[in-house]
Amino acid sequence: QVQLVESGGGLVQPGGSLRLSCAASRSIFSVSTMGWYRQAPGKQRELVAIITSGGTTNYADSVKDRFTISRDNAKNTVYLQMNSLKPEDTAVYYCNAKRPVQSSVYNYWGQGTQVTVSS
Repeated sequence: QVQLVESGGGLVQPGGSLRLSCAASRSIFSVSTMGWYRQAPGKQRELVAIITSGGTTNYADSVKDRFTISRDNAKNTVYLQMNSLKPEDTAVYYCNAKRPVQSSVYNYWGQGTQVTVSS
C-alpha cells in the first residue's frame, strides 16, 4: 500500500519560515517525481514545486527564490523549505508522487497539511 505522510504545517507570521516533510513508501519513492501542491479556500489546487528522481527541480513563479524543494532518497522523504512566507501562501499543502508505470503515470496524494500565514 502506497502512503504519503505529510508533516510540518502550522501557523507562522508573515516573513517567517516553515519546513514541510513528506515520507513516502519505499516502493515508489526512488522512481517517482515528487511534488508539493497547495489549495487555498475557493481556489483550485496548484503546483508549488516538483523534484524529479534525478534531482531536477521546478517551481511556481510565485514561490521562486523563497521555497526550496529537496529529497532525501535514503529516508524516502521530500521536503519543502518555505522562507519569507506571505499571507497568500496560506493553503492546505499536499504531497504528490508521480510514478511511471510503463506508458502511464500513477498519481498518489498525501492527506494534506495546513499552512497559515498570519499576524
